[in-house]
Amino acid sequence: MRAREADVEGFVEHGGVRIHYEAHGAGEVTFLLMPTWTVIDKRFWKAQVPYLARHHRVVVYDGPGNGRSDRPLDPAAYAQDAQVAYALKVLDATGTGRAVPVALSMAANWALGLAAEHPDRVHGTVLIGPTVPIATPASARSAFNRVDGPAPVLAPSQVPGLGSDPPEHWLKYNREYWRENFDDFLWFFMGQCFSEPHSTKQIEDAVGWGRQTTPEVLVAKSHAPWPDNRTLTEWCARVTSPVLLIHGDDDRISSIHRSRVLAELTGGDLVTLEGAGHIPLARDPVKVNLLLHEFAQRFRTPASQRRTWSRFGHRRKRVLYLCSPIGLGHARRDVAIAAELRQRHPEVQIDWLAQHPVTTVLAQAGERLHPASRWLANESAHIEAEAGEHDLHCFEALRRMDEVLLANFMVFHDVVRETDYDLVVGDEAWDVDHFLHENPELKRFAYAWFTDFVGFLPMPDAGPREALVTADYNAEMIEHIARYPRIRDRAIFVGNPDDVVDERFGPDLPMIREWTREHYDFAGYVTGFDPATVADRQALRAELGYRPDERVCVVTVGGSGVGRHLLRRVVDSFREAARLVPGLRMLVVTGPRIDPSAVASRAGLDVRAFVPDLHRHLAASDLAVVQGGLTTCMELTAAGRPFIYIPLRHHFEQNFHVAHRLERYGAGRRLDYEELTPQVLAEAIAAEIGREVAYRPVERDGAARAAHLLAELL
Repeated sequence: MRAREADVEGFVEHGGVRIHYEAHGAGEVTFLLMPTWTVIDKRFWKAQVPYLARHHRVVVYDGPGNGRSDRPLDPAAYAQDAQVAYALKVLDATGTGRAVPVALSMAANWALGLAAEHPDRVHGTVLIGPTVPIATPASARSAFNRVDGPAPVLAPSQVPGLGSDPPEHWLKYNREYWRENFDDFLWFFMGQCFSEPHSTKQIEDAVGWGRQTTPEVLVAKSHAPWPDNRTLTEWCARVTSPVLLIHGDDDRISSIHRSRVLAELTGGDLVTLEGAGHIPLARDPVKVNLLLHEFAQRFRTPASQRRTWSRFGHRRKRVLYLCSPIGLGHARRDVAIAAELRQRHPEVQIDWLAQHPVTTVLAQAGERLHPASRWLANESAHIEAEAGEHDLHCFEALRRMDEVLLANFMVFHDVVRETDYDLVVGDEAWDVDHFLHENPELKRFAYAWFTDFVGFLPMPDAGPREALVTADYNAEMIEHIARYPRIRDRAIFVGNPDDVVDERFGPDLPMIREWTREHYDFAGYVTGFDPATVADRQALRAELGYRPDERVCVVTVGGSGVGRHLLRRVVDSFREAARLVPGLRMLVVTGPRIDPSAVASRAGLDVRAFVPDLHRHLAASDLAVVQGGLTTCMELTAAGRPFIYIPLRHHFEQNFHVAHRLERYGAGRRLDYEELTPQVLAEAIAAEIGREVAYRPVERDGAARAAHLLAELL
């Protein structure tokens, strides 16, 4: 799922080649995000578009050879003049008089040509890792920086200075290798582009974009005329608008020396990113986004501002609360923690930066939603789009949510920049936690992190790739905490030490339970309600309208729309279950993201949408059938009710972390979705309904303990 869809899109044509473009936003300044080498498409700007489009206008387009543009095999279609012409056509089609071209790598040539030859169309120019015809000193040369201009595509023996025994990777950068081993070349080349550790996702993205084109297209591009050093120097002399250069000093594709020379030739500013590779806009997107936004500010009409500053004694205590929308469990426990926090700090103002379905719970509780919440990209919708039939590759879905998470972090950044918060609380706010560690200079508040599981774990049938990637993600998190322990002022585990799985983060990495004990405080489980209020089941059943002779089975699948397949299977078992269980009444709760009309109603089957006091119905039930989400399962455990849980396939948290905790509490009966025929489920319902249970007790003061840990930060 994209974090932002285009407001306008279309095609332009030049020289018989169709070029696809998109326009986003409506700001005073327009960014023209240009294509680069044909090996990737315009989606490489995905981390920039949502943020920039909230503040400015953004035009982005596919160059010839990839994305939704044509794939010509005539080298002239990839030449300098043609590339500048495509940019002008796109500007005209989008009604853009002047823009700020932003160019990566070899696109720097097209951007400089545009600025020099058409100065009336350019406010200023941003060049990132420019690959231009500037000789690289021998001390700075890498395989891609041995000769002037673009990396050569000749046979190794024809490349000046290589000698008779070139590095193995150099041999892959030639036309014959492209034709014979294109996929291997893509993995190699993208690995060189992303020299930073823990870049598996960015490399996979780029390889996927590369697979959209063909070796023949790359060969055609390699024969296109290339500007020489004299032409480049003439362009730089004619550029009169501002120039910003951004370059990583670990760029293995184009040496930073080129940006240093360009800065001298154009009088431009150079920002060196230490430790960054060739595509920092993907690997360090927050920093690049902020640099671009700052650069554009100089071209905006100054606006008058009114500001208020408060002395320390006049500042009300403010908390910004972020709550994961993946399910409703986070919302219920966070509202309970917020209520306890107000008991300790009655004057505190709590703002919630949240999205649907969390907003449903917040509205019922009368909480204050921050107006910037409307800018958040919906994470639940992404998860639903990733799900199959009761199947969610949870880890992969989280990885593929990178665009959404980055967009939401940039919303968060704007909020905390504009308002002084004493404390930020992130309940599994993965975006905030990750990007604060990646950009520690942005932290100007106390920060508390909540989670109810630690450690990504590979699914057994996922193969060695997932085992490698989950370990890599875990290793990056461990490195974040070790390098910047000051980012998390509190790390709070919702549970107890033994609730943490006794597994390893990965080969040569620590044990998860031991590491968590060292780096977390433990609040105990937070139910979001006081179990004492539902202890009198008979009175509760009467209040909720359940008759004494009814056997009540509550079916619920959480706050997202992922559980619709499970609902259908349970409903399909109702007829047989009702035959086995006289007086069976089944309450089916579809939740806020599933239309109740999708479930056929019948006698004895009560279908409802969102039920705000669901925990009371669960406590009053004789049995519950649920997904494997932690919150609902633990609410049933706290209430001492029998339940059947069916974890989502490939959902590592439900299959490992939740299952481990339920086993420790001696709670619930697990069924697998594959065996869930109407007969099997009906028999399980008949066996479990009304069964006496003896679970391990669940603490009642988890919210108070969590609030105490937060209160200390205020």
